[in-house]
Amino acid sequence: MVQKNILASILIANYNSSQYIKQCIESLNSQTYKNLEIIFFDDNSSDNSLDIIKQFTNVKIIENKIQTKFGSLNQLNAFKEAIKISKGELIFLLDSDDYFNKEKIEKIVDYFENNKKAKIVFDYPLIVENNNVFSDKTKNKIFKTYWPYIHPTSCISIRKDCFNELLKMVSYKEFTDVWLDLRICLFSKYILKDFQIINENLTFYRKTVSNVSSRFNKFSKNWWKRRMQAHQFFQKFSKDNELDFNKNFDFLLTKTICKFL
Repeated sequence: MVQKNILASILIANYNSSQYIKQCIESLNSQTYKNLEIIFFDDNSSDNSLDIIKQFTNVKIIENKIQTKFGSLNQLNAFKEAIKISKGELIFLLDSDDYFNKEKIEKIVDYFENNKKAKIVFDYPLIVENNNVFSDKTKNKIFKTYWPYIHPTSCISIRKDCFNELLKMVSYKEFTDVWLDLRICLFSKYILKDFQIINENLTFYRKTVSNVSSRFNKFSKNWWKRRMQAHQFFQKFSKDNELDFNKNFDFLLTKTICKFL
């Protein structure tokens, strides 16, 4: 049984997602698990995001007025600032255009309680696109990569002490196309040497023409460049943490292709 006294902190990063905020917050207010706090970080939105979020009296709001031109660094900063005022033992990350299954928090808290050594838990997304919802299916990779399936940020839950440690180790500012989801996946796989997955689709992950994934269609110029930066991130991450880094076929292929872009 879930211990109801465990406080879950949901950290929400928002920038100009006013049309999705209501659904996001209502998915939290309808959770079967009730001992939670909601912290909403607004990153200097130019839409009416703040007007909407202020209608919810149970939400702690951080209004940020200074941001970079890089969405990945802004997202990282949002969670860094939000965790400072969080009080929960367990941290749930959530982008404001995504939302949770009503049983997600209860199931994740229960998992952590039954797996005391677990530091990070990943679940799978349901993709929301053009009012359609479908399961995300992992595919066999053509060649071996350094990273596993990359669970979207909103599918990641972490013990607070681990998240603070993680942030100190992955916050390289020079890799502006490497988002937090990949950074956390690498930390979990290579530092914790543990990859805990709940094999359920507990998170609704929205794909729109305006979100970051739309800029990186597979095998496009931007896709290859981001892939190269991911390799460079892992190379530096490995060096700083004394991990073995061997340039594999994926690395060499990506580097070769990027020379011609």
